[in-house]
Formats: sequence, structure tokens, C-alpha cells
Amino acid sequence: MMQREEHNMACQITALVSIGKHPESGRARRAEQDARAVEMGMSLSVDQLEVLHAGNPYDSALRSYAGMGISSLRVLSMDENGDAVKVLSHYLQHKQPDIILTGVRSEGGESSGMLPFLLAEALSIPVVVGVAEIVRMTGTEAEVLQALPRGQRRLLRVSLPFIASVDMAAVAPRQSAYGPASRAKIDFHDEGVQAVDEAMLQWEEAPARKKPKRLKVVKAKTAADRFRAATAKSQSEGGKVLKDKPVAEMAQSIFDLLLEEGVIR
Repeated sequence: MMQREEHNMACQITALVSIGKHPESGRARRAEQDARAVEMGMSLSVDQLEVLHAGNPYDSALRSYAGMGISSLRVLSMDENGDAVKVLSHYLQHKQPDIILTGVRSEGGESSGMLPFLLAEALSIPVVVGVAEIVRMTGTEAEVLQALPRGQRRLLRVSLPFIASVDMAAVAPRQSAYGPASRAKIDFHDEGVQAVDEAMLQWEEAPARKKPKRLKVVKAKTAADRFRAATAKSQSEGGKVLKDKPVAEMAQSIFDLLLEEGVIR
């Protein structure tokens, strides 16, 4: 165990964070996957961990990351329509961390999940997706546990440096405390690189709405057929339907009576 901690202390770790959005209220918060990335970085080495954000340095939601027990947080100033890949890659090329932790996808904006791959291409380093845990690190490589479907895990060995996108199977982040969040230092940094995302300028954002389901058109010639089609229940495959015979006969009698009286046609 002591050997693992000594190896971790020798590695520089950077956790990239973004501004999340609550799925119900839409309020700004810490992103769930990014918070797990910070938690993973803190479990490896708190002293060698740098939490990095590209965007608005005055966003109050950033304090929720600092409330996890981080003394400082670095923010790369970027416009709302800026390209985060350009700004982050320019900074990380000079910083050269051993491990870069990110979430799988952001909770707002484009949310395409392409940032880890584009950043890995810009830095010419490998990327490992769906990381649940970093088991061991040495000076040249690391062993990571990759989350697979149905609770399966795969042990991979990857050389340093690399980018790891943290899966929801990773350890849940600790709660954010108000005291450490308010005392943390927000370090503003201007890279001098402002690349406008041209594709984003052409988008039109609107609230997502559920599409109406198309009703099944019933082709029936008589009123009795239409009545049976409207009251029929879909049967699931492999199940059994139990029918109460007296109730079914009573319903048929009522239908026949209404049909004779001319109530329904």
C-alpha cells in the first residue's frame, strides 16, 4: 500500500471539470461525471492534483468542486463561444501532466463526448474510455480498470501520459462542503488563445420536447369491431391472460343491448 502511494505522489494529475446542469430544475451545478474524475484524482494524490476549467472564472458552480476538499482551482478564461479544445491543449502542452481525467460527456452545450478524443489527438497521447478505477501507477505506466456492460471489468495497462474518461461506475464523489468551497482560491489564467467555435455559432438551441406517439389506425367495418379494437389490451409475449368468463359475457350482453337500442352504431 505504501508503495502505491509513493508511485502516485510522483505523478502529476489534472482533472478537467465543466459546469453541469440539474436534469430537473436546469440549475447550474457540478457535473456528476467530472466530480467523479476529481474524486478519482484525490484518491490518487491530493497534493499533485490540479483541477482545471476552461470558461467563465466567475461561475459560482465551480465552488462546488472546491468544496470537495481542494485548496485551489485553476480557470482558463474563455468566451462562451470559444473552443475549449484549443485553450486546453495549449495549456496542457506546457504543463505536461501524466494523467488527465475527464468525464465521458458534459451536461450542457454540445455534450457530444468528443472532447477527450480531440484533446488526445491534439496532445498526441492515448485515451482510455470508461475508466472505473486506476489500480496502480509507476513512473512509466498505469494499470486501469475499465467498466464494461453488465458489471464486467477489464484490466488495462497504458503508458504515461494518457487521458482517462471516468465512467459512472467509478466511486461516487464526496459531498461538497460550504466552508472549504468559500475558502478555496480560484486562480485565473489567460492563455492568450481564443479560438471561436464556428460550428457553435450556427446552432439554434431550444428546449427538448417529447414527440407525440402515432396512434395505431384500426380498420374496422362494424361498430362491434371498432369497440373491440378500442377496448382491447395488448398482450405481452410469453405471458398468460386470464379472462373472467361471466364478466365477459355480461359485457357482451350490454353491448348487444346498446346496439339494439340504437345508442351505438
